[in-house]
Amino acid sequence: MATMFLADLGAEVVTVTAPGRPDLMNGYPPYIDELGVSASVAWLGRNKKNITLNLKKPEAVEAVRKLVKEYDIVVEQFRPGVMKKFGLDYESLKKENPALIYCSITGYGQNGPMAMRVDHDLDYVALSGNMIMMDGKTPPTVNIPNFHLADIAGGGYMSTIAILAAVHYREKTGKGQYVDASMFDGVLPFSCIEGTATLAARKYPKGWKERHVSGTMNGPHYDVYETADHKYMCVGCLEPKFFANMCAAMGLDEWSDQRTMFKDRETFRRVLKEKFLEKTREEWCAVFDGVDACVEPVLDITEMVDNDQVLARNMVPQVPFSLDPSKSIQQIGNPVKLSESPVEYRHTAYPMGYHTAEILGILGYSSEEIEAISQK
Repeated sequence: MATMFLADLGAEVVTVTAPGRPDLMNGYPPYIDELGVSASVAWLGRNKKNITLNLKKPEAVEAVRKLVKEYDIVVEQFRPGVMKKFGLDYESLKKENPALIYCSITGYGQNGPMAMRVDHDLDYVALSGNMIMMDGKTPPTVNIPNFHLADIAGGGYMSTIAILAAVHYREKTGKGQYVDASMFDGVLPFSCIEGTATLAARKYPKGWKERHVSGTMNGPHYDVYETADHKYMCVGCLEPKFFANMCAAMGLDEWSDQRTMFKDRETFRRVLKEKFLEKTREEWCAVFDGVDACVEPVLDITEMVDNDQVLARNMVPQVPFSLDPSKSIQQIGNPVKLSESPVEYRHTAYPMGYHTAEILGILGYSSEEIEAISQK
């Protein structure tokens, strides 16, 4: 994802994959026959070229060394030490290109007792202290998020920020550097409020176990409620003025002073539950249209893609097929908005290994040599 963001922003990105090695993302349906990849890979490979190399062959390793002289950023996601075995670690490659920026994205970073441990997104979220804060129950119980918090925010976003910071540093100094990106590190800041309070007190803040009852951000004014048609509305009116606006729109003027709610939160929660069940989600949307109350509908993905705000921000663009630009597919867009160098959606992913002959041919390899280093 990090390299897709950079490709959207104009970087020339070449993905190197192992021949014959299954890609987990390519196993998720639906599969786009015209592209020879899954919809997920068609998205993540957007605007990129790709080649296959068997790095177990010394000649393939040498090809990467040649590429590093042409491409000045390397991003890899192996466990610590793997690239060194190939002779493709930062210390080795910066000899080929002293200005090289080299980013390693791993679960736990390059050092520490868990550096070599194999885990996934869910594990990082569990260890970060965030998972136990997700359910909104008292006392807190464990809830499993159905989205990739550590992978995307900790891995994709943080790595992109770090790489761009390194590029800026290189522009000023001429020096490249090594980027050690940890998905676990990247997810830790999501505990921001409880985390900072706990660190300041050196223990859990008073009332933490009951935070969903006693905390300012947690309570009936920051929750989700079912509607008459078994859909949901989200309430997030933390500020007193927005809380008062919500109460006025719902005909609950007796509760408009937020201090009254804080004195009897559970009664107010019951009042809201009963009130939201009186109308459908669409009817509640009409009630809150134009009202500053921080109340919004809970949408699923199929509804999100038709949301007027999403469409206005071009966040679900039509992206041309790499092999047939007359066709296109809707994909999730890039959130970065720049006035002078806006993102471009040039094409979806190509089939795996599509550019192997082209790119290695430019480096001077013959067709026989290309076949030898790009196959199993």
